[in-house]
Amino acid sequence: MPIEINTPDKLEYQFFPASGGVFTFKVRSPKDAHIALAPGPQEGTPMFEIFIGGWENSKSVIRKDRQKPDVVEIPTAGILDAGEFRGFWVRWYDNVITVGHAGDAAAFLSYDAVDLFPVNYVGICTGWGATGTWMLDEPSSPTAPSAPVMGFSNPIGNGPGCWVPAANGETPPGAMQGGFDSSEQLYIARARHEGDLIPGKLHPSHGVVYVAWGGGEHGHNEYEVLCEGGGLWVPVEAGNIPPGAFPAGETSEGEPLFIGRVTHDGTVTVGKVQPSHGCCYIPYGGEELMYKEFEIYVAK
Repeated sequence: MPIEINTPDKLEYQFFPASGGVFTFKVRSPKDAHIALAPGPQEGTPMFEIFIGGWENSKSVIRKDRQKPDVVEIPTAGILDAGEFRGFWVRWYDNVITVGHAGDAAAFLSYDAVDLFPVNYVGICTGWGATGTWMLDEPSSPTAPSAPVMGFSNPIGNGPGCWVPAANGETPPGAMQGGFDSSEQLYIARARHEGDLIPGKLHPSHGVVYVAWGGGEHGHNEYEVLCEGGGLWVPVEAGNIPPGAFPAGETSEGEPLFIGRVTHDGTVTVGKVQPSHGCCYIPYGGEELMYKEFEIYVAK
């Protein structure tokens, strides 16, 4: 449920918890919508700032540690509007910060931070003669619910997580975020297809889990979602499966399948790792795409 935040003409950030490597929002302002990425809920160093519609709504920049010159600057005349909401997303993944319009996969601002700090909080503010109204996704609670939510039973499990049945785009509490597509968060899930149990991506707004099989992308409206996991993503080289990789499915012949993800066409997409093939297959754009370089989900 989106929450509405009003920011005064005051260059002072209001901070909110960040998770999943993406921040989506809508803002109505004549100019100077500012976003901060920070390790804690306060201004300081290190910190990255993104100014959308600065300099009288003529350009947008990324600034590091409040220092000039800005690390990225592009002209964006008329990007904000005082009379209507404009949607945007900000992502931080693999040390790269990107900013784009809602509904667009491609970014209009991008910066390789090389060694990005953990982004735990996002701040918003307006200034330089502008006020703003923001629509944000409500921050999730840091603790698991104590009672069933949305008709689901509480997840039970530890380590890499546990699988919770769901359908038609439902996302159980504690669902594990695996990537993003445009401005939407994707989750780790699995479904049966042609005798295989295949890990893939839950796309909530589409109402299905997509899995890769036989050269194609296949959607299933009944699936299981990985919940309450404590694993991490590990880069894979030369197809070597690291110790602790979490088996999430299997082929009809009994070969284990693992959870992988790759960056593709401005998205981070979850798919299946098949050890005998030495690669990760992702479902995307109706096709099954193969990558030799990918990340794999490993239990702590």
